[in-house]
Amino acid sequence: MSNQIETQIDVSLTERNRVTAFFRIILVVPVAIFVASFAPDQLTANNASWATGLLVLPVLLSLVFRQAYPSYLLAFNEALLSLQTRVDAYVLVLTDEYPSLEENDVVSVTFPEVDPKALNRYLPLVKWFLAIPLYFVGAIYFVYAFFLTVFAWASVVVTGNYPEWCAEGVVGTIAYWNRVMGYAFLFVTDEYPSFSL
Repeated sequence: MSNQIETQIDVSLTERNRVTAFFRIILVVPVAIFVASFAPDQLTANNASWATGLLVLPVLLSLVFRQAYPSYLLAFNEALLSLQTRVDAYVLVLTDEYPSLEENDVVSVTFPEVDPKALNRYLPLVKWFLAIPLYFVGAIYFVYAFFLTVFAWASVVVTGNYPEWCAEGVVGTIAYWNRVMGYAFLFVTDEYPSFSL
C-alpha cells in the first residue's frame, strides 16, 4: 500500500448532462458556501489561508510535542479533504453527480495508515518549506488542468462527451495536490511526493 494519499475519481465520459455542465458555476454555489464555512476567513477579503478548514496547527503541535496524531483530527481532515475533492470534481466537470456531503462511489480519497511513532517528530516544522518545489510544479499543473477543463467543458456542453485525455490530466492534478497536502500540511506521511501526475 502507498504511503501517499490516493485519489480516485470515476469520470463520466459519455452521455453527460449538458445543461448542468453549462450552469455548473452557479449550481455549485450552495456546497461551495458549505465548504467555505469551515474557514470563515475565506469568506472575507483576506484569502491568506488556501487550505480551507483543514486542521493543520493542532496536528503539528501534537506530532512535535506528543508524537501522536489524534484520531479525531485525522478523521476530520480526511473527511474534509474528501469533500473538497468531490466539490472539485463537480466544478471541473468530471462528474455530473452533485457533491455529496457524505462519502460516495464516484470520488474516493484514501489516506495511508498513519503511525505517529514512525513519523519524524520534527519534520512537520519544515515540511511546508521542503514542499516549495512541489508548489511551483503544482502551479504549472493547475494552469494545465484549467485549460483542459475549459476544453472539456466546451466538449460536454456541445457534444455531451468528456474527452478521456482531458480527464486523465485533471484527475492527475487533483491527485497531485492531494498528495502535496498530505505531505506538507496534513503530515500523514514523511515520504516526499513525486512530481508526476
